[in-house]
Amino acid sequence: MTTTNKFNQNWWQSAVVYQVYPQSFKDTNRDGIGDLNGIIDKIPYLKTLGVDVLWLNPIYASPQVDNGYDISDYYQLNPEYGTINDFKHLLQIAHDNEIKIILDLVVNHTSDQHEWFQASRKSRDNYFSNYYIWKDPAKNGDLPNNWGATFGGPAWTYVPERQQYYLHSFAPQQPELNWEEPKLRQSIYEMMRYWLSFGVDGFRMDVISLISKRQDFPDADDTLPYSKSYYAGASNGPRVHEFLQEMNREVLSNFNTLTVGETPNTSSDQAILYTDESRHELNMVFNFDHMHIDYGERGKFDNKRFQLTDLKRVLTEWQNKLNDHGWNSLYWSNHDQPRAVSRFGSEVYRVESAKTLGTVLHMLKGTPYIFQGEEIGMTNAKFSALSDYKDIETKNIIDIYAKEGLSEKYIKEVAYLRSRDNARTPMPWNGTPKFAGFSDVTPWLKMNPNYQTINVESALRDNHSVFYHYQKLIKLRHELPVIVNGKYQLYEPDNDKIYTFTREAQDGTMLLIVASFTDQTLWYAVPAPLREKKSWRVLIDSYEQVDQYHDDLQLSPYQSIVFIGKD
Repeated sequence: MTTTNKFNQNWWQSAVVYQVYPQSFKDTNRDGIGDLNGIIDKIPYLKTLGVDVLWLNPIYASPQVDNGYDISDYYQLNPEYGTINDFKHLLQIAHDNEIKIILDLVVNHTSDQHEWFQASRKSRDNYFSNYYIWKDPAKNGDLPNNWGATFGGPAWTYVPERQQYYLHSFAPQQPELNWEEPKLRQSIYEMMRYWLSFGVDGFRMDVISLISKRQDFPDADDTLPYSKSYYAGASNGPRVHEFLQEMNREVLSNFNTLTVGETPNTSSDQAILYTDESRHELNMVFNFDHMHIDYGERGKFDNKRFQLTDLKRVLTEWQNKLNDHGWNSLYWSNHDQPRAVSRFGSEVYRVESAKTLGTVLHMLKGTPYIFQGEEIGMTNAKFSALSDYKDIETKNIIDIYAKEGLSEKYIKEVAYLRSRDNARTPMPWNGTPKFAGFSDVTPWLKMNPNYQTINVESALRDNHSVFYHYQKLIKLRHELPVIVNGKYQLYEPDNDKIYTFTREAQDGTMLLIVASFTDQTLWYAVPAPLREKKSWRVLIDSYEQVDQYHDDLQLSPYQSIVFIGKD
């Protein structure tokens, strides 16, 4: 099989992105909160890892109801993170080290403290009145429709001054922007131009698939969970592509950017519409399908374990659908997800499974995203008390489950498995007692209790650590066009222990990836069609033990091997 690559002019295609959650990365001013100077201090570390881009979670002014995704001023920075001069310095240092920076763009909603909303809520006839989504009560005086919000309760809040409800798909403090209003769109584009002109290299666009709403605001049926019932009229709405094409035309086309859209409730077919280069919208989107394969009867907060066959099916669908049209973003974890090792790997075989998860991700076609700490194999945090959790989503679930009479033991288990705080624990830079080199004072969120064994300093001292495996994977992506361009093919979809796939470039270069997702040692017979390749050689082995190809491979627990060959 061969494939052509029409994207080779785009720098982001061979790039590796590293996600920084600023408040948990590195504190330099002794307030327990990470800051921009902390990121500057760690640029040499990130340069050593080899990443090309830093994605920063929101650094704007915010009341921090939802960890910065409630923005009160798009032009001001959160003073806890630093000043505009600090950010300018960060941009300069990063660019001097050939590292680009993209910002989170949160334009589906703002904080209720934003000046736009403060004006909009006052009356129906001022300049900002139509910047947000307002609806009259239903004829019986009830809510405008039956939509619920992600963080609990209805998606509507009443404001007496207007005698209307405003929409909020998340927290009540996050009112929804009205993209139907041309003045609002121009205000957003002006803000985007400001940051791109400032030197920012692109945006990760928060829940961008929700910006267009059906104007009839239909009730949701019972196929949607209450907390996601707004999908009925807000997901991939009728004008979303029109709005993004306008954004591209007026802003993005004038800059050499990376754009990635967060697109919940979006299929692979819909993703093509967002990312096909000929449509001039976004470079790539985040696929959520593989994030849902372990959802149970209670949705996300459940103790169901994923099945490898489901994971392969979902990843393969997205690899195949976006091969010729569009582009994939590749990720295991981020600030909204549990740690990859605890979810898709094994804490018993932490190092081994972390390496194999890295191998699989970085050998797929697309742009890989590494969440901070993933490169040292961080795990979920086993907090001793439910009161240790800070995340608004987790606290809401704890409250709901307690009211339902579920045991504290079960609630602790699902919080440990699924809480967003698992990803948000401060970065452990060393094993120093108490605060692991993150800060000299008590951090805003508890450290992961295992920081004395899982930390950056330990990883850098160990030549066989997860860190150095990731470093090798990144280097290979930069060196081998087949990793960037090669066509993907899955083998043995029903094998529930081994993930086997190939990547093949136009010149006949092929990669064979064999990855074990089990704690067993087993023999694996390479599929017959691949045995004819007599030139296989080992490219990278997570155990660093295999030095040559065999048709029958003995695989240790969570071992992965990549072979390279050519006809």
